[in-house]
Amino acid sequence: MTFVTRLTLQSGDRTALDSIVDDIKANAERKGAALKGPHSHPPETFSVPQRCRLHDDDDRQFSSWQYTVFTRELEIHGHDSLARNIASQSFPDSVHIEAEVEQIHGAGRGN
Repeated sequence: MTFVTRLTLQSGDRTALDSIVDDIKANAERKGAALKGPHSHPPETFSVPQRCRLHDDDDRQFSSWQYTVFTRELEIHGHDSLARNIASQSFPDSVHIEAEVEQIHGAGRGN
């Protein structure tokens, strides 16, 4: 039985994101782990309206605040201790990480 850990990293700071992804890749290569990725998603641009006042009856607005979020996905096959160490690291506040673990059964085997 093998575990697949899928890491999703998101940030508005592309340089910090790429630096962390490079560190994870180097660490996985050094440990001999099977790593797929990083898979880059198209950047998402968000626009947030900003009101001048908090009153509902006041429709005046400042210009919208726009920001971009960059996403990278990596998969670690097996090597549970490496995946656990990566997921438990402290990352900069500008980088958000999600870890999803999936258990894979061999073909022809029951639960």
